[in-house]
Amino acid sequence: MVVAGGGTAGHIEPALAVADAVRRLEPSATITALGTTRGLETTLVPERGYTLQLIPPVPLPRKLNKDLARLPLRVVQSVKATRAVLKEVGADVVIGFGGYVSLPAYLAARLHVRRGRRIPIVIHEANASAGVANKVGARFADKVLAAVPDSGLDDAQVVGMPVRGVLAALDRDALRAQARQYFGLADVPTLLVFGGSQGAQRINDAVAGAAEALGEAGIGVLHAYGPKNSIDPKSPDGAPPYRGVGYLKRMDLAYAAADLVICRSGAMTVAEVSATGLPAVYVPLPHGNGEQRLNAVPIVDAGGGVIVDDADMSTEWVATHVPAMMADKHALAAMSQAALSTGHRDAAEAVAAAALELARSRR
Repeated sequence: MVVAGGGTAGHIEPALAVADAVRRLEPSATITALGTTRGLETTLVPERGYTLQLIPPVPLPRKLNKDLARLPLRVVQSVKATRAVLKEVGADVVIGFGGYVSLPAYLAARLHVRRGRRIPIVIHEANASAGVANKVGARFADKVLAAVPDSGLDDAQVVGMPVRGVLAALDRDALRAQARQYFGLADVPTLLVFGGSQGAQRINDAVAGAAEALGEAGIGVLHAYGPKNSIDPKSPDGAPPYRGVGYLKRMDLAYAAADLVICRSGAMTVAEVSATGLPAVYVPLPHGNGEQRLNAVPIVDAGGGVIVDDADMSTEWVATHVPAMMADKHALAAMSQAALSTGHRDAAEAVAAAALELARSRR
């Protein structure tokens, strides 16, 4: 099997979650991940124990410029390199998750013939609004799956978002004490803060600026601010710890330590947070075509969180609303149950099973 989901964590994590599920369902399967030197996959894939094959990147320009003129040649070069990988590993199926790694994978699988048959393609769309690569690939894919309804891919089967098994089965209550000890937190109501793999300056400034109010309310904070950013929270004397880290490698323990999270609403983030039943304040990234807001809407409509516009996420908002939210334990418990009710804990297995079925049918 070849999984294509490089670039951002939002593409890589579901790909790796499905790879893990394939291993559970078919331990003898050989799995190769496609990626480029540009993405986080150069770190994340080897850390998870999978082989990574690099291909030339094919970024899709959104404007008329020189990059658009170079696009056809880049596609040809990347497809050629990808076909060489498919031949080398003896691919039986390609599973794509969108992004600039997936488009050459779809085209290469379409053109490559093995044992007299082309390589079947499974597509999974994570976002509420499908990207260009998956829209192209869906036209000739053998199986099209999606995290949510109405993603823009016709006849897509909705299976939810694949999340890591450790998160799908996470018991936050059972791990809470261990998790707080791991991060050096106190056994007090705890706020988790993160803005994606690179952090979010708006969220960083708003929460760090409210450190005094949070501390006075007896709230501990675990704040992942991004490896290229920094924060300078001013907690009052005697307040619970405010722990700042550049990046969270143990997201399972971070979710377990928390009672509430403030975060962006990328598809992967929403899926993980809801699957673990963590009440959330979602702050959609105010760029693109609004897909981050769309990702959060089903959870919020079910009662599992709230949406705060990026422009409204301020120190004043955090200082006013977060202590009140965290003081209402009954409301937090209801939000937790609502979030759990929207999650799809078996999505990774569903995608893996579809891919295995196609792979076996072609052998």
